[in-house]
Parts: sequence; structure tokens; C-alpha cells
Amino acid sequence: MTETPNLAGQNPLSAADDDNSPGMIKADLLTGLFFVVLGVAIFYGAWTMDRLEVRRIQPLTVPGLVPGLLSAALTLCGGLLALRSLRAPAEGGWRALGGALGSGAAGRAMAVMVLALVYTLGLVGNLPFWAATGIFVFVFIMVFECWLAEPRRPWLRSLPWALGLAIVTAAVVTLVFERAFLVRLP
Repeated sequence: MTETPNLAGQNPLSAADDDNSPGMIKADLLTGLFFVVLGVAIFYGAWTMDRLEVRRIQPLTVPGLVPGLLSAALTLCGGLLALRSLRAPAEGGWRALGGALGSGAAGRAMAVMVLALVYTLGLVGNLPFWAATGIFVFVFIMVFECWLAEPRRPWLRSLPWALGLAIVTAAVVTLVFERAFLVRLP
């Protein structure tokens, strides 16, 4: 197998962004273990939820069923990720983990987590659902196109796109949940 030459203008992946680097293998191990623990904790919470037998609720509509199934899938995927990382050789991987945590991919993942937490814990419930969703989509697009993208786009160029997509997404998601699924939104 021959290597393709690096063309001018392309950014080669750093060792920290490579999926097979020792740092990423150790990061996969820690991430897999985290998801296993999180999945087991969610499954426990779903299992201990009220089953509403006294109200003669049909067993397939109990409140903990979907979270329980999703937690089982999360636990399985986390376990597979951890096992895959254990099978791969990673000499000096713990030292390289610091480089992987400081990589661009880790920064983008952290930005997604922060934005999702601000949306779920800060915006939803304190604002109407359509407004919270519109703000989230707008900020998400602006952050990933103007701040974290390579090459970065000028914010004036991304502004109309982000604003239009935020309005359409907020309207469509709200209408689908309220009209099609008959869900009362916060």
C-alpha cells in the first residue's frame, strides 16, 4: 500500500486526532468506562421508577421503559468501545492522552457538551420551547462555523444562514411535537 502525498493547502491530521494514536486509545477506554457507568446508573433509575400498576397502566407504557432500553444500548456501546481500546496496543498511551485531550476534536466535543447542557438546563423551561430551540440552533451554527471551523467563516456571512435555519428549525420542531405527536412543550 502506498501513501498518498500531502497536497498543498491540506492540513494533515495531528497524532492526537488520529484514531489509532495511543492517546486516543486511552481516551476511548476512559470514555467507554464512563458510558458504561452512566448507562448502568440510568438503568437503575429506570428500573426503580414507579410502574403505575395501581392505575392499571399497560406494562409496555411504563415511564422507565424507554430510558431503560436506551441505557442498555448506552452500556453496550460503552462496553464495546472500552473492549476495543483494550485490544489495541497503546504503549505510552497515558502520556499521549494529554495531547488527545487538547486536540481539536476534544475541543469540539467539549463545545457540543457545553452547548447541550446550556440548552437543556438553562434555556428549556426558562424560555418558551420554540425560543430556546431557536437560540440553541443559532448559537450552535455560529460557534461551529465562525469559531471552531477550519477555515473560519466570517460571522457576517454565517449570520443570515444561522438565523434562517434557527427560525425554521424552531418552528418545525415545535409544530411537529405539538401537532403530530400531541406533546405539550415546556
